[in-house]
Amino acid sequence: MRKTAMVFGGSGFLGSYVCDELGDKGYRTVSADLKDSPWRRSDQEFCRCNILDVREIEELFQRFPADFVFNFAAMADLEEGMFQPVQTMETNVLGNLKILECCKKRSIERFVYASSAYAFSDKGSFYGISKYTSEKIVEEYFQRFGLKFTIIRYGSLYGERADERNYIYKMLSSALATGRLECRGDGEEVREYIHAHDAARLTAGILEDDRFVNEHIILTGTERFKRMELLTMVREILGNRPVIEKTSDEYAGHYKMTPYSYHPTVAKKLVANPYIDIGQGLVECIRHICEQNAQAGTDG
Repeated sequence: MRKTAMVFGGSGFLGSYVCDELGDKGYRTVSADLKDSPWRRSDQEFCRCNILDVREIEELFQRFPADFVFNFAAMADLEEGMFQPVQTMETNVLGNLKILECCKKRSIERFVYASSAYAFSDKGSFYGISKYTSEKIVEEYFQRFGLKFTIIRYGSLYGERADERNYIYKMLSSALATGRLECRGDGEEVREYIHAHDAARLTAGILEDDRFVNEHIILTGTERFKRMELLTMVREILGNRPVIEKTSDEYAGHYKMTPYSYHPTVAKKLVANPYIDIGQGLVECIRHICEQNAQAGTDG
């Protein structure tokens, strides 16, 4: 009998990729979100669910008894979170807590929490605080109720399914529309980008390895890029047409070289092998954005 994976936030950027990977591995996959995803495949089920409503979560579990539960549902925009602390904490902390409370009543084999590299950082403002808080709550649910977990701290994701809340998507979309590549900060900021498809493949794979039970995993790319190097690569891909413009704006709330500040909980780093090369990944993102723009023009 197939096991069931419940994915809260399954219609989102990363969540939709994870649903695909879980389906490919033979899991009955249920996406729980506020709205359906245009990416959802026919072998996946969708149920509308507000994670701030315990009754809706309970009804969902009664309808689909889950073996594994993933939580990707979150207010994920760091800069938006800086100015909306109440909403950030409600969604990222209280929402996660309500899912955990429903899980503890059932025989869930593992709860997988989507955290962030900002969880153990002095950067990230309310977003980082919400992720750190939720990590500690997940750990405590194991200590008090025996709910096994894996916490995954994701780094800088990109991919075709992203939207304006994603840095690379927003940067590419703006470059195509305006012919400009904006560089906030000094351009020396370092990131290890990973395509969401690769991140999803690794995420789904942790269910098949007991080494990741009650562990913290860092999931980032293998290639380190300074922001200016990334912008230069994009400019070359686009035929050297966009102009790189430095602004005086600081990249508030973001880290420059590393997100980590000293804390006692250590995480293991997991990398994809093979992985999608960032150059090819950027080309696919650009192609997708152009197709979207063309479709929008046709519809208009």
